[in-house]
Amino acid sequence: MWDSVLFVAFPYVAITIAILMAIVRYRTDRFSYSSLSSQFLESRALFWGSVPWHYGVIPILGAHLLALVFPGFWGDLIADEMRLYVLEVTGLALALMTVVGLALLIVRRVRNARVLAVTSTMDWLLLVVLLVQVALGTWVALVYRWGSDWYLHTAVPWLLSLLRFEPQTQYVTALPWVVKLHMLGGFLVILLFPFTRLVHLVTFPVTYLWRPIQVVIWNRRAQG
Repeated sequence: MWDSVLFVAFPYVAITIAILMAIVRYRTDRFSYSSLSSQFLESRALFWGSVPWHYGVIPILGAHLLALVFPGFWGDLIADEMRLYVLEVTGLALALMTVVGLALLIVRRVRNARVLAVTSTMDWLLLVVLLVQVALGTWVALVYRWGSDWYLHTAVPWLLSLLRFEPQTQYVTALPWVVKLHMLGGFLVILLFPFTRLVHLVTFPVTYLWRPIQVVIWNRRAQG
């Protein structure tokens, strides 16, 4: 029963809420579709936290997605032992970058009074969930080696079965609890998506292509 709740019902509920609430938020509060950057309040610590975070998390997410969309290609890629070693070492290094980057971003919000003042409850919730998620991912990479391989034969078939609306939980229910928490954490992030600043990831300023030219006129008196 719990396997069905956690690995069937929860993913579908998370995705459904994320889609519906993202649409509702866009229609009712479109101007909140923003990263709500605090760069003007403080930029130095933001740089040292944001750079390793983004340079670490984006390739990791890309690798997860690549194995999901092109499992045959991924299987051929890791079939070579040397390439598998390179992927494992690279993935671990990127995971450590994400942990360091996110930790620095959290410290920045705690130590800077101006940034702390504009940090909402949802910001803190998102930061904590992301920190736990990347920490679990790093732990999995350290303890359960060759994730590039077993991910292809466990999580990928499970996720594809969800996409086909034919859930097959047997691929993941026997995995260690840390790995299962990491998988469920991904759907928790999806669930929080429409309620946090993460929604800016799906917005693109395409309307700028046909927006009228904005004319800026300086209205400043000459000083004599």
